[in-house]
Amino acid sequence: MATYAIGDVHGCFKTLQKLLRKIHHDPRHDRLWLVGDLVNRGPRSLAVLRWAAEQGDRIVTVLGNHDLHLLGRAAHVAAPKRRDSLAEVLEAPDRDDLLAWLRRRPLLHREGDHLLVHAGLFPGWTPERAEELARETEAVLRNGNGASGELVASNDRKIDEVWDERLPPGERVRAALAGFAKIRTVDSGGRMCSSFSGHPDEAPDGCRPWFSDPDRRSRGVTVIFGHWAALGLRMEEGLAGLDSGCAWGRELTALRLDDGRLFQQHSVD
Repeated sequence: MATYAIGDVHGCFKTLQKLLRKIHHDPRHDRLWLVGDLVNRGPRSLAVLRWAAEQGDRIVTVLGNHDLHLLGRAAHVAAPKRRDSLAEVLEAPDRDDLLAWLRRRPLLHREGDHLLVHAGLFPGWTPERAEELARETEAVLRNGNGASGELVASNDRKIDEVWDERLPPGERVRAALAGFAKIRTVDSGGRMCSSFSGHPDEAPDGCRPWFSDPDRRSRGVTVIFGHWAALGLRMEEGLAGLDSGCAWGRELTALRLDDGRLFQQHSVD
């Protein structure tokens, strides 16, 4: 039995299946951790969603910003974007079941010293605090009321969120969602530089990767994340960034957690 963490799939179903064959994935024994962004940008989001929903507890997948965008599109609280490739999902006869399954995905998953999240963590969060905030935010996302719609809608806004324990509840879950689903760089005060998505070497003055903050409080675990295609594969002590740009014609990456071995499949989608 092995556990593999896999980077952003983004609707690249053929590439995913080829990667699974490369790692000799055995669904009877192996587990898969997906860093989110199952959908959008690539051509086969519906196939990816159907496959993932069929896997049951053999996979863990966290919500990414593109997954949230799909939920927003379906709820009519998010506008279409130029590169959206979500029409097939939104028009599918089983869309309601698939979207209900997607909405129930967590924002964070932790087992022992491994912590899975889509984008990252605010530097001020300990792993324990991040788990608490993930559960609080997930509860709002799943309740289906106006607060849920507003929270999903906030995913599509470029807001330079900053974490503060004194935030009122509505602002707290909005900032927490931005951390889990969208964070890349922060300034010296821990405020997100939300408009930047390029390589860290090109970051605006004063902005640095969230994981490079000298006071980051999540260093006691290995944070596995995706989201940042321009960063590319990033492996260092306590950190595994797995978005290697499959949707941009590059690779889809799998990391075997048991021994740290990496596997890659060039995009065939």
